Amino acid sequence: MGKVEKAPTGGAAAVGGTLSGILYICGTPIGNLDDITHRVEKTLAQVDMVAAEDTRRTGLLLKHLGLHKPMLSYHEFNEAERTEKLLRLLQEGRSIALVADAGMPLISDPGYRLISRAVAAGISVVPVPGPTAVTTALVASGLPAFRYTFEGFLPVGKKQRTARLTQLASETRTMVFYEAPHRILRTLEDLLQALGEREAVLARELTKLHEEFIRGTISSLIARCRREELKGEIVLLVAGRAEAEAPRAGLSDRPDMDKVRQLLTIILASGWSKRDAVQLLAEATAIPRQEIYRLLQEEAGDPAWE
Repeated sequence: MGKVEKAPTGGAAAVGGTLSGILYICGTPIGNLDDITHRVEKTLAQVDMVAAEDTRRTGLLLKHLGLHKPMLSYHEFNEAERTEKLLRLLQEGRSIALVADAGMPLISDPGYRLISRAVAAGISVVPVPGPTAVTTALVASGLPAFRYTFEGFLPVGKKQRTARLTQLASETRTMVFYEAPHRILRTLEDLLQALGEREAVLARELTKLHEEFIRGTISSLIARCRREELKGEIVLLVAGRAEAEAPRAGLSDRPDMDKVRQLLTIILASGWSKRDAVQLLAEATAIPRQEIYRLLQEEAGDPAWE
């Protein structure tokens, strides 16, 4: 580790000979207000304004901290308009803290548009770290944490959802998803169909009074969700495919043929054309298109695949 230096916590930075405000990306508690860091609290106290995903929720946090700050709502429905306004304020020398409802902004939350524009404009962007549900769930899940992929929320549209799941079928890293309680059962069922049985962990209400980690397999989690309506914010973790089982080009001994056909059936049922379905499957599995065509003809005797 190198020398530890203090990061800026307020004021303005020189950009092109003029003073420009600083944009702080502040991580806030994901449930337990005691998880707020001293640095985040200090930053919120010093900035000129807070850009918040939900001003009501952020207002409660500021009240808890004994702070009174001007706030501006910044969410997915006004992101384009508010980005322009915030950039103007920053260029005028205002310091602004960007916060999400919970956790770090941009992690399945708005903010990318603002950050990318600020960076392009030469405005100083300072991260002020805080909790995030991704790593909080991962480190306590019991699944491998040294390599993982964060997928956020799966697409809701059937075609896009199927494409994403097909791509993930050969993923060897631990997969981390966010999901809403009313969609968790459907997501688990879709994962089981696309990935097959895997170890899985459902983490909910992280850092709160009723925090719970439900560990088992995808099937056991499905059974639990069918018996009981789970509530609260959910992080779902699924084990990656074992390295030894990862698909390889050629399939000379055809160990994954059943899985190939199963995935193709799912893709076609989602509205993909045969040509596009084969292309998607080839890209996701590294199996040559010609091999998929040949094996399908051989198994199904279907000349339409030519």
